[in-house]
Amino acid sequence: MRHFNFGSLHFQASTLILVIVSLVLIAALILCATAAARSVRPKRTGTLEALRFFCITFVALLLLGPEWRTTEESNLQPEIAIIWDESLSMSTEDAPLPDNMTTKPTVVSRSELVNRLLETEFWKEFEKDGANRITQSSFGAPPGEGATPEQISLAGTDLNAALEKVIDDSQNLRAVILMSDGDWNVGKPPVAAAQQLRLKGAPLYGLIAGSEQRLPDLDLESVNAPTYGIVGENVQIPFTVESSLARDVRTVVRIRSEKGQERSKNITIPANGTYYDSMLWRIEKEGPSTLTLSIPVANGELIEKNNQRDFVINGKPENIRVLVIETSPRWEYRFIRNALSRDPGVSLDCLLLHPQLGKGDGPDYIQEFPEKLEDLQKYDVVFIGDIGIGENQLTVEQANLIKGLVENQASGVVFIPGVNGNQFTLDQSDLADLIPVDLDASKKEGLSDMTASPMRLTSEGEKSLLTMLGDDEEENEMIWQSLPGFYWQAPVIKAKSGSKVLAVNDNRRNSSGRLPILVTSRAGSGKVLYLATDSAWRWRRGVEDLYHYRFWGQVARWMSYQRNMAAGERVRLFFSPERPKPGDSVYLSANAFSESGAPLREGKVLVDITVPDGKTQRVELKQNDASWGSFSGKFQITQPGVWKLKTFVAGEPDASVDAKIVSQSDRVEKTGRPARPDVLEEMAKVSRGGIVTANGLEALVTQVTALPEPQPIVTSIKLWAHWLAPVILVTLLALFWMGRKLNGTF
Repeated sequence: MRHFNFGSLHFQASTLILVIVSLVLIAALILCATAAARSVRPKRTGTLEALRFFCITFVALLLLGPEWRTTEESNLQPEIAIIWDESLSMSTEDAPLPDNMTTKPTVVSRSELVNRLLETEFWKEFEKDGANRITQSSFGAPPGEGATPEQISLAGTDLNAALEKVIDDSQNLRAVILMSDGDWNVGKPPVAAAQQLRLKGAPLYGLIAGSEQRLPDLDLESVNAPTYGIVGENVQIPFTVESSLARDVRTVVRIRSEKGQERSKNITIPANGTYYDSMLWRIEKEGPSTLTLSIPVANGELIEKNNQRDFVINGKPENIRVLVIETSPRWEYRFIRNALSRDPGVSLDCLLLHPQLGKGDGPDYIQEFPEKLEDLQKYDVVFIGDIGIGENQLTVEQANLIKGLVENQASGVVFIPGVNGNQFTLDQSDLADLIPVDLDASKKEGLSDMTASPMRLTSEGEKSLLTMLGDDEEENEMIWQSLPGFYWQAPVIKAKSGSKVLAVNDNRRNSSGRLPILVTSRAGSGKVLYLATDSAWRWRRGVEDLYHYRFWGQVARWMSYQRNMAAGERVRLFFSPERPKPGDSVYLSANAFSESGAPLREGKVLVDITVPDGKTQRVELKQNDASWGSFSGKFQITQPGVWKLKTFVAGEPDASVDAKIVSQSDRVEKTGRPARPDVLEEMAKVSRGGIVTANGLEALVTQVTALPEPQPIVTSIKLWAHWLAPVILVTLLALFWMGRKLNGTF
């Protein structure tokens, strides 16, 4: 590429273009001169050919890329901008003081280090003899008092915006000094601003605050508590702890209530790992309770702020409706009936269809299967004993209704097979699809043993609230090891895909592994449990109803939990996830009923949502199955806080139910994270600057002082791309065309 100019007019073109343009101009000049000489009107033709040559010359000049450049010397002092980060991450205490500020190694917060460096007024060297003008500013400061939870959680560090502001506000910028940990988390990548600095000829110098290695810390990252629990019952509270300590830590995790009630658990957190666990907490009162889960500060841990989290659980009274269907009054049926009828939180109905003695009668008994949907939909849990499809048992239609109840109205179903193998006949109905195991039809009578087989919990079972018979995991393990075994089980081959095996037969196995005994799964919006033995009543040996009653009570509550999240007279609402974070979609499911109690077949179900900032929005739920009054929809959580939901039938404001969703968000800005010098290094490299540490402050002063003066401001107008170029060319061609016409008439 060749460059040449005539004063302020500059040209640039490749050698090939120059040669072609020169040849074209020479050829055009010869042809124009020849045409004028041969013409009978040489003066007129000569004028016209001169215009033709001028047009060709104008086009040729445009091909050479002409630019009109003016140079303006700035009368402003060169500016050096010093900016520093005040975001939350700068409060991390991992910044060693430079050697000239302390007599022994001292670690302070990143912000404290920056403040100490600013107090030295190191920039005074830049101002000597008026050589430079210094500007100072900070960015990223956390929201002050009165900020909303959304503003607090979404506040972060935008390095790109901070640098763009400096570029826009500065005149005659010479250099930028950025004091930060490099931990940007909102906005565009800061390298974009670094590219703009390079174009301006203003290098960026990054001063790193903080350590590249994460501080020794235990961080209680999350607590995923349920939204509500039953008064007098345990809830399971999962939590996650992340460790950056180089050793295993044996510690105690505690849950404490507002009234000082406390429960603790010994845990061991692995070195440099993530630990997942859960704790049990008994709900003591109705209404919301604020609980605090915490771990003590470990030896060598430098950050205390992230060792505890507060959360809220609502206590509710319970009223669980249970239907038990059985053929013969075997021992398991008798003790389940006793356990549920004596449970103050359970309303029990039993349907006993004895093949010889007829239907059972007495307290808690019903005589007919509830054929009407308004009668069936009231049941939260249905127990299916050793009963199937046939005479004096269930009909296909009744079995299908149970499946619809589970899938569309979030009820639960418990399968407890027996030695008669009646459950095999459920294959005639859709209800068989809900059984979460594959059965061996050639052994309908089941599998019997002469010696008792113990039931062993799987890893899933050890964590499940269903199998929690003790007050903590250690006690629970001892209880399960001491429980009496069983002598019979259903002919289970294996669990179906998508199900969870909570317990297995410790004595029997096949090609698929140990035979499943206790299996759970999901079916639509409801839950399924399969117990492959009818001997849980044996757990009463020596302890009476202690473990047997507790187990079946927990089953009933676990299955009815989702269905009773928000239950009104004519509307029920449940949602997932229970504790969403901003950005998550919340999926809503609702069941609506007419005044008679039958599922709502016609009508709209609406949800009015009040956002934490007071704004409202409305969501119309889509009807899934008119025969079951099932509706669903979704909305997105956009900010943390309490979201209030009012679900109602359109035109019937009395048919409504209220619910709350608590959205807790981790702050975008976090403490305890390693500094990111790589970010500053990339920005410095792109802008042709450099990075230093606190100990290299003198080197920074030397580098910045040695920078050349800012270049004069050059303004360039690209004539080949200016709008006047095509206007002039078209005008010349028009004149030439008219001249040819006029020349031909004389």
